Order: sequence, then C-alpha cells, then structure tokens
Amino acid sequence: MSTPNIGIAIVAPGGAALDDAAVERGVARLRAQGCTVHNYYDPAHKFQRFGGTDAGRLAQLNAAAADADVQVVMALRGSYGLSRILPDIDFDAMAASGKLFVGYSDFTAFHMGLLARTGRASFAGPMFCDDFIRDEPVEFTLRQLWDCLAGPTHRVAAAVAGNPRVDVGGLLWGGNLAMLVHLLGTPYFPHIDGGILFVEDVNEHPYRVERMLLQLLHAGVIGRQKAVLLGDFSNYRLSPQDNGYDFDAMLAHVRARLPVPVLTGLEFGHIPRRVTLPVGAQAQLVSDADGFALTLRDYPVLARP
Repeated sequence: MSTPNIGIAIVAPGGAALDDAAVERGVARLRAQGCTVHNYYDPAHKFQRFGGTDAGRLAQLNAAAADADVQVVMALRGSYGLSRILPDIDFDAMAASGKLFVGYSDFTAFHMGLLARTGRASFAGPMFCDDFIRDEPVEFTLRQLWDCLAGPTHRVAAAVAGNPRVDVGGLLWGGNLAMLVHLLGTPYFPHIDGGILFVEDVNEHPYRVERMLLQLLHAGVIGRQKAVLLGDFSNYRLSPQDNGYDFDAMLAHVRARLPVPVLTGLEFGHIPRRVTLPVGAQAQLVSDADGFALTLRDYPVLARP
C-alpha cells in the first residue's frame, strides 16, 4: 500500500505508547510507504499514564495543527487524557488549520468538541498504536482510511440479518459510547437534529451499554436522531447472575424502547478490522433484509496533487 506525499503528524493527546520500540517500527513503516512523518510524541516526556503532561500533550496538538507540511494528524492511541485538556484546545484554530484529524476511542472527545464548536468533520479511524505498529497490519483497516481521506465520497456496507428496513439521510456523528455520555451536558457535546448516531465500546457489560443508551434517550438525544448504528461491543464477561440477560436481550430491550431504528453490524470499534467514518459528514443509510449501506459525502479530504 503506497501513500506518497502525505505528511502525517503523530500526537499523543491521551495515553502513552505501551512499546516505544514498536513506535519506531511504525514510523519506519509509514516512511517506507512514502509518507512524511512528523512525530510530536517523545517517550522521554511521558507523564504517569499519559503521553506527556497536560500542557505537553496540548502543545503536541498545537504544533501539529500549525505544521504547514502536515495534512493528517493522527492520535498515537486512546486510553484516557483528552478530557483533561478539552477546555484548553482552540477548536477554531484546529478547524482553520485544514488538517484531517484521525483517531477513535478517547479521541471521540476531540471529534465531538470540534463538531460542537466549529461544525468541522474529523475522522473516526485508525490510530498509530496499534494499527500501524502491528507485525501484520490489517490491510482492510488501512485501506479504509486512505480511501475515505481521498474522498470525495465513502461507502461502508455490511451483510447482516435482523436489521429493520431503513432509508434515511442525515449528519453522521458519534463514537465511543462511554465518551459520548461523559460529554453530555458539556460545551463539547454537539446538538444534532435528524442525524445518524453510531456508537461502540469495549469492556462494557451489556447492562452498562443499555444504561448509557437509555441516558442518551432520557436526555432527549436519541429521539432527535433518525437511526442508531451499533458498532462492536466486545471483551465483556457475563456471569451466572445475568440469568439469560446478554447482548441480544439488551438489544431487544433497547429496540423496544428507543423511538428510532437500531441497526447492528457496523464494523467499527476496538477490533483489528475497522472502517473509517467521517464524523460530521452527510450520510445516507439504506438497510434491508440482507444488510445495510452507508454512503458518506460532504467532508474534508486530502488535497489532490
């Protein structure tokens, strides 16, 4: 896979890398693909579990946004940390920079803040760790990123049974469910009417997923949307006391309670094979008995040479 003449900045607004040697291998891999890599993460400046002090992590974002040779700003990894610096991020400057910001998980906070404050789209997609440092990178995941960034449209499809029939259009938004609920009621939570909301999470028992979805419902958020797309929810553990309450039971309950269609099968979340989604793009969602297709347009793309 070749991506010539793309300047990529690596920033660590959240957690630090778990393997510093792997970071160097990932940088070398990107350079071998023709990218120019601007690595603003310095492992020597780790602070506790974070990729630097709060001020240091903010400085990484600011430096990457100001770098004229950078087109794409990619988060090193998620974990936790963006919540600490949200009030200090100049989202107007981030939007005006024209950079394409990419990440997921904890980076959902940046996506939502940018969308709420400026209306500019960003990209729920791979992060440097571990998508670019794997011994065997997942080609589908990386191809999704470059195809989406190239634009001008992007299509995501899934063959999945059991979804309702849907044909709706609206603004695509969402991300990590816990982060969305965490931002509810803050200036960093966008007010979206008639949108298509996508969510995913990891290590969350189905009852916690249900509870968070109901919180968004009770807060009036879900009732203003046209559909909810569920991505991957994995790595949780059921127990005997659940007594038959599992993900499918939770899904049946929320489908009965939520006033909008709830679809499953979106290949997005804390999984190796993952689509890229422009958060803030215009979307058309069409679903039938065989699966669904999500067509995306009107979002910023890489400048063509």
